[in-house]
Amino acid sequence: MVAGGGRRVACAGVKRGPETGPSPVDRARVGSKHHVITDGTGIPLAATLTGGNRHDVTQLMPLIHAIPPVRGRPGPPRRRPRRIYADRAYDHDKYRRLVRAEGITPVIARRGEHHGSGLGVHRWVVEGAFALLHWFRRLRIRWEVRDDLHKGFLTLGCAIICWRRLKAHSLC
Repeated sequence: MVAGGGRRVACAGVKRGPETGPSPVDRARVGSKHHVITDGTGIPLAATLTGGNRHDVTQLMPLIHAIPPVRGRPGPPRRRPRRIYADRAYDHDKYRRLVRAEGITPVIARRGEHHGSGLGVHRWVVEGAFALLHWFRRLRIRWEVRDDLHKGFLTLGCAIICWRRLKAHSLC
C-alpha cells in the first residue's frame, strides 16, 4: 500500500525525467520539444531534446556548439556556419551577441514587428526537417519514459534522414 491510498503512486512524475515538462499549449500535459539545426539543404546537423515548457532560445548555443566541422572543400574545415537563420522564438539581444562572438552572423526575425521579414524563404528548410523527423512515429508521439532512449531515437532519426539523402544523391 502507498501512503496516498488507492492506486496512486507516490511521486509519479519523477520517472519522466528532466527533459519533460508541462506543455504551454496542451493543457499542461507532460511533453518534450525537439530542437534541430540544419544546413541549407535540410540535413540535420545537430538535435537536442528539452522539456515542453523550456524557451527555444536556451538551446541556440548548445546547438551551435554541437555542429560538426564542415568538410569537403580544400583547406582547413570550417568549424562554424557563416549565418544562422532563425524565427522569432530565438530573438534575444543576449543570444545575438553570443552568436556574433562565435563569428556567425545572426539573421533572426524581431519580435513585435510585422510578418514578412523574408525569413520564410529559409525557414521552410527547417520545417521540412521537422516533418521528416516526425514521420518516425517514435519521435512524433513520445512513448519512451527515459530521456536517454528518446534522445537516441532522435539521433537515429537524424542519421536515417542523412543516409537517405546521401543515398538519393549517389543514385543521380
